[in-house]
This record gives sequence, structure tokens and C-alpha cells, in this order.
Amino acid sequence: MSSHRAATTSSYSITMRLFTAPDHGIVGAIATAIAQAGGVVTAIDVAESSHERLVVDVTCSASNAEHAQELEAAVDALEGVEVHKTSDRTFLLHLGGKIEVTSKVPLKNRDDLSMAYTPGVGRVSMAIAEHPEDVWRLTIKGNSVAVVTDGSAVLGLGNIGPGAALPVMEGKAALFKRFANIDAWPICLATQDTDEIVRAVEMIAPGFGGINLEDIAAPRCFEIERRLRASLDIPVFHDDQHGTAIVVLAALTNALRVVHKELASVRIVVAGAGAAGTAIVTLLVAAGATDVVVWDREGCLSADDENLTGAKMELAAVTNPRHVRGDLRAALDDADVFVGVSGPGVLEAEWIRDMAADPVVFALANPDPEVDPAEAEKYAAVVASGRSDYPNQINNVLAFPGVFRGLLDARASEISIEMLLRAAEAIAHVVRDEELNPNFIIPTVFHPDVPKAVAAAIRGQ
Repeated sequence: MSSHRAATTSSYSITMRLFTAPDHGIVGAIATAIAQAGGVVTAIDVAESSHERLVVDVTCSASNAEHAQELEAAVDALEGVEVHKTSDRTFLLHLGGKIEVTSKVPLKNRDDLSMAYTPGVGRVSMAIAEHPEDVWRLTIKGNSVAVVTDGSAVLGLGNIGPGAALPVMEGKAALFKRFANIDAWPICLATQDTDEIVRAVEMIAPGFGGINLEDIAAPRCFEIERRLRASLDIPVFHDDQHGTAIVVLAALTNALRVVHKELASVRIVVAGAGAAGTAIVTLLVAAGATDVVVWDREGCLSADDENLTGAKMELAAVTNPRHVRGDLRAALDDADVFVGVSGPGVLEAEWIRDMAADPVVFALANPDPEVDPAEAEKYAAVVASGRSDYPNQINNVLAFPGVFRGLLDARASEISIEMLLRAAEAIAHVVRDEELNPNFIIPTVFHPDVPKAVAAAIRGQ
């Protein structure tokens, strides 16, 4: 049997085209070999059949790329079976990109063309020139968002550049459309200079109703967002910060309901002082948290640490009232909540024993969390992660579509901390009292009520 412990996932799904002997038992042997190697068969199709051979397409899920190769080798080792070709289904899905532009109006004849384009479009342009506010009503601006990145902090992959960031931005645009019917456009900038990024976004802003900053490294992202919010008349939202913070607060609200604790009285440890950690702390404090300790590479951030500067000193100034110093384990002593937005493996599962009774653990680093959720469950009352293969997935998709739907509907010019708090409350209350339990503190991203509830909360309804 395979020694793999990680769960299989469709993101490592492969399809193998096999040439096999025309043996009626061969398909069963293939399925057995894959299962014994730790894979999960999702489809077996006989593509061709003759007296000489069968052509069989087998689709299966692995836990990672190395495991996928092991599954291929296990099948190829079977007598009478040859692996002709293996396709990675995730890469196949990306061929040609994931999004496209389609026309909402017919262009079948000259009449259509004369209205959609010249000369008819000129009348519309002149009307907007005379009444600039009509651009919201007569163009795509009222339903469009720019998803802007410099490629400097893409997922957990780091500074991989604008081209490599494009598949992620396309995915973001697809999610905007799927969950809020918003037309989003991936904008990948070939610069990591703060001034140039700010100026580039300012120059493209007239065509959009909102700006979603994405995967821009800290601390640069803080200044970019601050300057754009000051200069633009449309809302600017850094999803890695505020989207994450909204969903974390929503999940924590319900987790604390499960363990019968109050936000104002619990001790919270946040691992990671980057963009997400800073925003999470800011929103938790605004929601009423009084005892938050932030741990980063320097240790526990404390206002009495003379070595801290810049954003980390600002963060220390509003946290750690007990002036806790030292490593992460020291911070966890008698803490009620751990929120990880740092890196893989920084939390030993056994350390959770040092926390207060009924601890809550959110290990959100992606794709590899701070602690294995399965191990954390041995010690914690409630566990959440960013992974889709465990309960309680904390996913920004719960927030940003509804946030922008509400902002666009309201033609908002900015986004406030009050809006973020209302959005978090809305997500939390999608989970009904009778549904709430340690394995269900946050709704699924496919719950149809989530974007509607968040949009209404942003509008103040």
C-alpha cells in the first residue's frame, strides 16, 4: 500500500491513455493498481476496442505531482498495459486561458453595427461628455472591476512576476463572474515600483467601477492602497488584506459561539505580520478584540521593542497589551485562539495543549498550513484552514464577490471599516443556529445566500 498521507485532490487530477490487451479483467486490474498506490479513480472509459487491443482512458486524482507520477508508474508496470500518454487536467483547463470577452448585443447586420459602433456610438459618447455621471449607466464601468497585481506575492509562491500571476488573476475574474455576475479584468503590471503602480492604476481607473488589488507584497501594498484610496473616486480593495480579514472574523465569530466565548474576553495569537495578518488584526480590534498578540519572524511584536520599525511598529502599538515576548510557543500560553497567516509547519500540534480550554485554531497558510488540520483536531475544539479537503475552509471567495457587488450597486466611492464589519457579520449569520457545530462554522463558497447577504451588508441594508 502507498505511504501517502495527504488527501488526493482534483488539482492533481490526471488522465492516462492506456493501450491494453483485450482482456476482460484488465480494467479491474488497472483500478486496483491505482487504489493500491493511493490514488482515487474518478472515471474509466474504453475509447477504442478491437480484437488486438483496448484503448482505455483512466482519470484519477493524486495528492501531489510526485504521487501522480507514482500512479502512472504503477499502471505502466501491469502486464499487458502500456501508458501511451498522460495529461494533467489542471493544465488542460488552462489552455487558452480561463476567461473571454463576449458581446451582449447582436452584430448581425449594418443596423446593429451602426448603433453599437459608428455612427450611433458617437451620440452616446457625446452624452457622457456632457453628463459624465452617465458613464455608470451607459457603459460597462458600472459592473466592472480591475484585478491588479505586480506578481510580487502570488498565492504562496512568492515573487514570480506578472506573467506567472496571470492565471491567478484570470481565476479571480472567473470567480467574480460566477458568484456576483461582475465583469472583472486581469491587469498584470510589469513593475514593482510603488509610484509606477499607483500611477498605472490611476490612469486605467476611468474604465472601472472598482479596483481589486491582488497579490502585492507587504509593506508596499499598504502604501499603494492608501494612495489610491486618496486619489480615486472609486473603491479600492486589497483582497489579500480585507477579504481575508472579513472571512476570518466571520469564522471566528461562529467558532466562539461554538465554544461559548466572547471576542472581547479571549486571547488571540496571530502568526504573520504581513498584509493579511495586519488586516486581520485591524478588523479584530475594530470588532472588539482586546488581547491580540502578533508573532512574526522577529518574535512576538511588542510596543516596547525598540528594534521594530514601520508597519510592524504600528501593529505592535495596537496589540499585545501584556507585552508578551519570545517565540510562538510563548505567545500560545493560555491563548484561546490561533490565527495563522504565515507559513507551513510553524505550529507544532502538541503546543495547542498549552492553550486555554477549548482552543480555536485557524491554520490558513496555503497550500501548506501552519499545522496539519488533522493533527490539530486532536487538541483543538475548532479547526479551520484554507484547504478545500478539510471542513471549515476559510476562503476569500466568501467575501470579495459580494463586497464588490454591494459597492457597485451603491456606486460607492470608498470602502469603510464599518462595511467590512457588516460583511463579516453577514457571512457568519448565513450559518443558522441549528447548523452550527465544530465542523461547520462557515458557509460553503457555493452557498447562494452568501454574496447576496454580503452585498446587502455593504449597501447598509
